[in-house]
Amino acid sequence: MKNTRITVLALLAAAALAACNTVEGAGRDIQTAGATITDTSQEARQ
Repeated sequence: MKNTRITVLALLAAAALAACNTVEGAGRDIQTAGATITDTSQEARQ
């Protein structure tokens, strides 16, 4: 389970870096990654 989370986070980071062409785009990518991390941590608590 922990390896899955690490893999997902690594893929999100790679996608964010590949997709952000502007500062605004980078901000959206970081916000999306943060939301994903929050969702994953809440699922782990349950």
